[in-house]
Amino acid sequence: MKKGLPEVGQQVRNKKYGTVWRVMEKKEVWANIEPDPKTGEPRMVPAIYRLYWRVKEGERPGVGKMMGYKYTLYDNTFALNWDMVN
Repeated sequence: MKKGLPEVGQQVRNKKYGTVWRVMEKKEVWANIEPDPKTGEPRMVPAIYRLYWRVKEGERPGVGKMMGYKYTLYDNTFALNWDMVN
């Protein structure tokens, strides 16, 4: 799946707050989507998970605030919320 997502070690900047985050982990996962409209059966699609660590001067990597997001082919949330730093 190609979405222009950052790789482990790369940094991104949050567009809303201007904070810098480093990608610490990536993995393939499954994401729930809307149930099938005809049968009501639950559905899942492949997704890419990224774990971000907030870069703060004086803090060791992995210490402090962390957050993770799942990205699927059906969303554009990365492009809406982040800019690549390096």
